[in-house]
Amino acid sequence: MVVCGDDGLAHRLAAELRGVYGEQVTLVVPPADRGVRPPVVGRARATTAALLDRVVNAAVNRANGAAAEPVGTAQVVEAAEATEEALGAAGVERAAALALVYDDDETNIRAALTARRLNPRLRLVLRLYNRRLGQHIEELLDQAAALATGDGGSSGSDTSTTVLSDADTAAPALAATAVAGTSKVVQTDGLLLRAVERTPLAGQLARPGLATLALLSAEGAESGGEQGPELLPDAAAVRAATGRGTVVLEQVSYAGPQLPPARGAVAFSSLFSRRLRWSLAGMVGCVVALAVALWLVTGMHPLSAFYLTLLDLFAIDNPAIGASVGRQILQLLSGLTGLLLLPVLLAAVLEALGTFRTASALRKPPRGLGGHVVLLGLGKIGTRVLTRLRELNIPVVCVESDPDARGLATARRLRVPVVLGDVTQEGVLESAKIHRAHALLAVTSADTTNLEAALYARSVRPDLRVVLRLYDDDFATAVYRTLRAAHPRASTRSRSVSHLAAPAFAGAMMGRQILGAIPVERRVLLFAAVDVAGHPQLEGKTVAEAFRAGAWRVLALDTGAAGGRREEPAAEEAYEDVRAVGGSGLVWDLPDGRVLKGSDRVVLAATRRGLAELLGRRPRERAGA
Repeated sequence: MVVCGDDGLAHRLAAELRGVYGEQVTLVVPPADRGVRPPVVGRARATTAALLDRVVNAAVNRANGAAAEPVGTAQVVEAAEATEEALGAAGVERAAALALVYDDDETNIRAALTARRLNPRLRLVLRLYNRRLGQHIEELLDQAAALATGDGGSSGSDTSTTVLSDADTAAPALAATAVAGTSKVVQTDGLLLRAVERTPLAGQLARPGLATLALLSAEGAESGGEQGPELLPDAAAVRAATGRGTVVLEQVSYAGPQLPPARGAVAFSSLFSRRLRWSLAGMVGCVVALAVALWLVTGMHPLSAFYLTLLDLFAIDNPAIGASVGRQILQLLSGLTGLLLLPVLLAAVLEALGTFRTASALRKPPRGLGGHVVLLGLGKIGTRVLTRLRELNIPVVCVESDPDARGLATARRLRVPVVLGDVTQEGVLESAKIHRAHALLAVTSADTTNLEAALYARSVRPDLRVVLRLYDDDFATAVYRTLRAAHPRASTRSRSVSHLAAPAFAGAMMGRQILGAIPVERRVLLFAAVDVAGHPQLEGKTVAEAFRAGAWRVLALDTGAAGGRREEPAAEEAYEDVRAVGGSGLVWDLPDGRVLKGSDRVVLAATRRGLAELLGRRPRERAGA
């Protein structure tokens, strides 16, 4: 694996590939004096050096017969840019995958074109901010690989190109952290799944979720135990694990209050204020009273009396010269009523125009709102997080200081309340109803702003769940520990985007079928979407026969796609009951006798060694695999 980048994401991605997947990694980074953010990248380089020392120590431990933590080998190549010479020095011609995570789209595209020419069978992962351009680049590079390898225009997963952005990959984890307090999630087919540790009472079994992924060490998860956790246990092992902690799979869901559904048209009652509605009602009553009086005085037909009253009201009728005194008095009263009607009609027109105008503008937080998420920042990250939260039907109130922010159009389209103002100023968070909120999600581009908002929110609500987006991993860890010590009963999470985005980039480098990874004590479980066709361990076998304890387990059947990536489901369809065939297209709780067909596509959990065996790869010999 080759990773090229100029910020903390490259180092975090290399650490993910080594520590989680145990891969051999070559890291191509600029010289130390060319870093974008020298303090952060400098600490990331120190982390890389420390991990290299761990590789050496692991080799020494293995030589001495001691158990070693699974860490892949790594080397660092310094180059100002990912030129052909730098890629050649990194061994791109022999590499299985290349990740280009520079902070500049043009740099990544130029390097991808060069790498595709050097190795047509290389799996490419690009970091691009322009999503539309990324789709075209992905198709172009896949087509070039197919023609170069002679695949007839259909490149397989080994030569695939995947375009990602850190905003898209970090948004699900940030949303899950705000809802459930954890970022250890796996996104599959529009669903957010998390692994939860459950410790039952003595003599009892833990409550099951969608699936039991592991049995924790008998001595406790903190110490790791002597024999370690038991991954993917069978039913007999789960039943026998009385009083033992388990790791179960759950759907990330929200059970709080919901926002009222957005209406397509403006209601009549919202067009006019209450005072104006009473004024209009009074004017209508006056007209009716004048028409009845004219009918009683003159004895004409009621419709004619009403018609003449309207003519007098709008000063259209001729003067009632020669008519009775009652008729003349009524005509004067009608004219006076018409003069009073003009300002009321003008006010109604202006107020209706203002209502239609504000219907397409930003909404204000409604009165009595509670249990919502306060989202600070509507930039690149904030916009994606907002979309994900609304797909979960979670009420959101946004706070943004820039009136031209890119996410305001999305908030207006989703009918999400927005407070325009600087979050560091007094009264802004109060306008967002922070005292009745469920969580605060600070994702602005300024770390100090996020921290200041979190500290102020803590002073207002000490038990408020707070999630901060911080650029620096070390700073995020320090903030998390301090806030946790100061508020031990409150949920606090500080996350860097590189920390949240690295697992998705690493999964893409391992292949499109990898959905994510979740750590279980000192071991790792991988989640993958696999086509049944071509795998004798799955095809033609029942779900029970396809299950291999400690290696892999079929979790769900994907009925929405076979052999390709599917589009994200609509917001109103994405989070139905995951145990049934709904908007997600996944079927859970498969019966043991269900036969897996060659046209099926399944979602499974597996160990590293088990997945390598299932996919026909040659697993490396390493401890803990």
